[in-house]
Amino acid sequence: MGRAADFDNKPDSLFFNDGQRRIDFVLVYEDETKMSHKRSNHKKQKRKRQVYESNLINNGLQLEATRSVLDEKTVFVKVHAPWEVLCTYAEVMHIKLPLQPNDLKTRESAFNWFTRLFRVDENIIKPEQEFFTAPFKREHLSNFYIQDKDTFFNPATRSRIVHFILSRVKYATKQNVKKFGINKLLDTGIYKAAFPLHDSSFGHLSTDPDCPSERYLLYREWAHPKNILKLQPLDFIRKYYGEKIGIYFAWLGFYTNMLIVAAVVGVGCFLYGFFMKDNCTWSQEVCDPNIGGNIIMCPQCDKVCTYWNLTITCESSKKLCIFDSFGTLVFAVFMGIWVTLFLEFWKRRQAELEYEWDTVEYLEQEEQIRPEYEAQCTHVVVNEITQQEEHVPYTACGKCVRITLCTSAVFFWIFLIIASVIGIIVYRLSVFLVFSATLPRHINGTQAIRKYLTPQTATSVTASIISFIVIMVLNIVYEKVAILITDFELPRTQTEYENSLTTKMFLFQFVNYYSSCFYIAFFKGKFVGYPGNPVYWLGKYRNEECDPGGCLLELTTQLAIIVGGKAIWNNIQEVLLPWVKNLIGRYCADARSEKTVPRWEQDYHLQPIGKLGLFYEYLEMVIQFGFVTLFVASFPLAPLLALINNMLEIRLDAWKLTTQFRRMVPQKAQDIGAWQPIMQGIAILAVVTNAMIIAFTSDMIPRLVYYWSFSVPPYGSHSSYTMRGYINNTLSVFSISDFKNASKPFSPWFGNHTTCRYRDFRYPPGHQHQYEHNIYYWHVIAAKLAFIIVMEHVIYFVKFIISYIIPDVSQETKSKVKREKYLTQKILHENDLKVVKKTIGKIADKIIEGVDSTFRPKTE
Repeated sequence: MGRAADFDNKPDSLFFNDGQRRIDFVLVYEDETKMSHKRSNHKKQKRKRQVYESNLINNGLQLEATRSVLDEKTVFVKVHAPWEVLCTYAEVMHIKLPLQPNDLKTRESAFNWFTRLFRVDENIIKPEQEFFTAPFKREHLSNFYIQDKDTFFNPATRSRIVHFILSRVKYATKQNVKKFGINKLLDTGIYKAAFPLHDSSFGHLSTDPDCPSERYLLYREWAHPKNILKLQPLDFIRKYYGEKIGIYFAWLGFYTNMLIVAAVVGVGCFLYGFFMKDNCTWSQEVCDPNIGGNIIMCPQCDKVCTYWNLTITCESSKKLCIFDSFGTLVFAVFMGIWVTLFLEFWKRRQAELEYEWDTVEYLEQEEQIRPEYEAQCTHVVVNEITQQEEHVPYTACGKCVRITLCTSAVFFWIFLIIASVIGIIVYRLSVFLVFSATLPRHINGTQAIRKYLTPQTATSVTASIISFIVIMVLNIVYEKVAILITDFELPRTQTEYENSLTTKMFLFQFVNYYSSCFYIAFFKGKFVGYPGNPVYWLGKYRNEECDPGGCLLELTTQLAIIVGGKAIWNNIQEVLLPWVKNLIGRYCADARSEKTVPRWEQDYHLQPIGKLGLFYEYLEMVIQFGFVTLFVASFPLAPLLALINNMLEIRLDAWKLTTQFRRMVPQKAQDIGAWQPIMQGIAILAVVTNAMIIAFTSDMIPRLVYYWSFSVPPYGSHSSYTMRGYINNTLSVFSISDFKNASKPFSPWFGNHTTCRYRDFRYPPGHQHQYEHNIYYWHVIAAKLAFIIVMEHVIYFVKFIISYIIPDVSQETKSKVKREKYLTQKILHENDLKVVKKTIGKIADKIIEGVDSTFRPKTE
């Protein structure tokens, strides 16, 4: 590279020292000659770097090296791509560039006056001019809208082209296998970093008057907390960070906007339940001293548990009335339709963005082989298509072995998660005995604590907190495990790698986050037997029972703790850690020197974006999407919590990108990728889970069956339909003399009662079918199954109709796409026709000249 250039003391400069050539990329390495300890591989690393940089120059790039002002052993190599190189690779990469301004009129939305209130001021961030575009070709250069060669390729496109070159330039050849690409050089430590530059500081405008200071504008008008209610400047985000970042924030913003409707309806259903709880007849009966006060419940565990009075569940029954109401059913049906509307309208919005951001017919350039894959290419096989030899990392048998081992590992870790859930269940069962023995729950007890802290509540809350802690710890472990498994699998390209990792991570997270909720919703309290013949878990622990009001309140508690705790944990992990790291780095740098630091060195001390980029952001939001849809029947406030979290998440992610991280290499993306089918799968599953929660977890169906069938003759004694007598009718009777010695309680029996009550629909003692399920049970089972079938079919039918009615691409977008295709073909074909005419004209002139000379008479 030669002698390093000195820093020109312009901290905001984005150019080489000559002030003319723009810096498109920066490479960072440590100079081995300045190190105090020299290792044997330093010479080899230096030689590879020199070969690499020499090949970059041979590919047309221009380099300039500058030493760090803070640490003399650190060297920054600035990379510039000249016009000729940009044109050559723009054609290779099929980059779409402007042909002429868009002449189609945009139809004003009916809500345009309203949305204008929330938009960014157009005087600060000017709207991007729309163009008709076409894949760049040098032979058609004159047809493109080139006003200034320096601005024809914007900084994001320039960085993308340079990164394309950096990823494909060779630096060594080993055993006839070429070693190439900046990623491998970064992995081996030959370079410490490689990144495009931010255009300014986020805190103030650039001192260079020609710099647009886009990073500063993004921070002030997008990432700053004051903009929490404003719409995002998506075109500006896409211009600065590229389509892949742009479409993530477009999707997150769209999802957040759609949550507003869900949150409003959810709060409405919650308020309906809250104001109607005083009219909740069955809760009044539980709290009534003459009804609930006279009902003695059977012990819920063996020996150490005692008999208890139904009235101690008075407070929880009041809370349950809020969530287990008719509003819950309405909200569950609404959410089944909402999720379809969200996915369908997102497809339309995505199609608009595909057109506006030129990814409609996005031609993905041939993807680079991952260096990890390339390094293992030791086997030679014959390609079936080309019939040429090529190197692969494993034989067909080896590939089968890898797939088998990876699949086995995935299932092993999923079963390990299930084992941890079983551990939580065992904790619930064992700790319930302790709480039952220590918390006051005497029949005639009057302690204030018993109103709020029952053994069920104490067990539920502590188990939920422990479950949350276990989930977050397992997350950290499973992320590393999934990456290790995928690395061993050795996918060929980065896209294959990300898709494989996405599948594994989502399976892990799905089981990890949702398993405890599935247990409470569909298994707890469902297989408990009856006091004289209880069912035991693992042959030792007696199965948990639900409160007399059901397990719905416990599911609500579990969801509130996990959703709320997860949001707080993720924000601490995503925001606080990078901020602390950067703060420590800046403090150390300031302690060493008070010199003026150039832009490239300021960016170097920011945190690097991980290889997976936005993968974890998508994963976090899709897991949240699952909570909002899968279990929303038990927690109608989930969309409100998600809305509040997402409003903060957008600004925190924006703040993170603009202030704490180096600028990402801009990447093209047509859509949100594999996350779309994953969300569609969750949407289908959500209909089933919510129908089953209402049918099997809540008590809505038993109450309806009682109201319409068992409150009046022939089964009931009331003259009109009523909920009175529901509690007494749905609690079965058990004779205390029928207790087995293994489960008979230690505590003595006070009073003259010979029976206790338990939650089930069974015949009383003395009946010819005593302790068998009664007619009420079979009515309820039939009603539950009928409800599930009807609700599922109605919602699926509505979903199908909505999907059919709403086209994936709007008519306006279709017109724009057709207009652009027509215009592109017309311009390019007319240009070709002119060239052909010009060529034919010259040939015709030569032919005519030849004919004239042949027939012209000879002069004597």
